[in-house]
Amino acid sequence: MAEAETTARESMDYDVVIVGGGPAGLAAAIRLKQLDMEISVCVLEKGSEIGAHILSGAVIDPRALSELIPDWKDKGAPLDTEVRDDRFCFFGKSTALTIPHILFPPLMSNRGNYIVSLSNLCKWLGQQAEGLGVEIYPGFPAHDLIIENNVVKGVITGDLGVAKDGHRKDSYTPGMELRGKYTLFAEGARGSLSKVLGAKFGL
Repeated sequence: MAEAETTARESMDYDVVIVGGGPAGLAAAIRLKQLDMEISVCVLEKGSEIGAHILSGAVIDPRALSELIPDWKDKGAPLDTEVRDDRFCFFGKSTALTIPHILFPPLMSNRGNYIVSLSNLCKWLGQQAEGLGVEIYPGFPAHDLIIENNVVKGVITGDLGVAKDGHRKDSYTPGMELRGKYTLFAEGARGSLSKVLGAKFGL
């Protein structure tokens, strides 16, 4: 992936462009608006909707959520199942030996944490972000970087109407430029643009 060429593309300007609509990207968007409602923030999500690419369950400590949105319970956050008990077992061929909690460090205890669907949690976070004025664009993967004078200036969404062999169909529409004073990459561990950034800037 090379630096994006300047073409006749539509362009939108924001204070902050966030790539990735997972927990990190959405939490960052919410916090930015909490700090200053006048900041313009957009979130790009490659999935067809927020939460579409985060299908796993998880056990989470609600402390960070409480710091971000103290009244998350009143706002209906999908944290419904609290962990009441942990069991650590050593399994043999025919028996199971329960290992006492005292032998494990405190971080191994999940009591007080919540069993959640990360997909549902992200959908809820997306609703909170939109309620604060964050613009969220699902179904628009960031495809290229906008780099000018060795500085990241934003991203370009993928072109639409391109055939498998690469030729442009009649329905071809070039991707949009989303420019930001700051661009935050929250793509996750396998983010394609994050890999390009790492290689280009030696991160």
